Amino acid sequence: MTHDLDAALAGISGILVTPYDDAGEIAPGRLAPILDRALGAGMHMPVVNGNTGEFYALTTEEACTMVREVAALVNGRAPLLAGVGRGIHDACRLARASAEAGATALMVHQPPDPFVSPRGTVDYVKAVSDASGGLPLMLYLRNDAIGTKAIADLCAVPGVKGVKWATPNPMRLMEAIEACDPGITWVAGLAETWASTLYAVGARGFTSGLINIWPERSMEIHAALAASDYARAVRLIREIRAFEDIRAEELNGTNVTGVKAALQAVGLDCGPTRPPSAWPLTPEQQGRMQDFLRRNGLLDASEERQHA
Repeated sequence: MTHDLDAALAGISGILVTPYDDAGEIAPGRLAPILDRALGAGMHMPVVNGNTGEFYALTTEEACTMVREVAALVNGRAPLLAGVGRGIHDACRLARASAEAGATALMVHQPPDPFVSPRGTVDYVKAVSDASGGLPLMLYLRNDAIGTKAIADLCAVPGVKGVKWATPNPMRLMEAIEACDPGITWVAGLAETWASTLYAVGARGFTSGLINIWPERSMEIHAALAASDYARAVRLIREIRAFEDIRAEELNGTNVTGVKAALQAVGLDCGPTRPPSAWPLTPEQQGRMQDFLRRNGLLDASEERQHA
């Protein structure tokens, strides 16, 4: 099935968790009910091997397995965005595995090496593209200190279709949009919380970890933004702040912890997170998470599943 990648990029990129079994090994099959609900709600594009998927806690072999298994679970129902990164050999190996699995496009993590040059990153992105056989690319930008010219150089690499903008700097985003090809989709990469702010300067679409728990609310937020109903979007986003605030604590070390703790609470256990992520939530954090889930009827849905 052919999918409209541009439309998907301007939609919700749902960053899937990586489930583990009781022995701590990856258990991708546990994503089935999460994916089914999210796709049923209208999620535009699932993302495997993203940061909410604990990409840097996985071995390259595990990441290759995840993209193969998630592609099979998606089974053509939506375009699949596959994260690749780390050292150049690992990134290229994962790019090849993602292409072979049937991924629609690649999300290229910004290299975490402490000695990264802008021109070296251009070479890195080109090598990943070549390894994939020319799959479309979304650049994952977490550090805009590289400057607008370097961003424009990266966006000029053939095959770049989108940028996941994951820095809280809307003015720099506006400069980057003006400096780059108008055909690139700039995705709000800081989840729902920042979506309305980044939309105001030209972003379209957003990433989401909430999609694992409450995809219907993510879709409501997207619909409000797509209709330029910022007042409604802001209200809907305000109502999920408790969830996102927990994820942002401990220097963002509870980002995935919050999602997996919520999944456990609603009966969709995907195991703990791996260190150095925090696990479990503190009793105080867990209490706030339970309040959030109960207040929004998500624990009721869990009880319905248990009695089905």
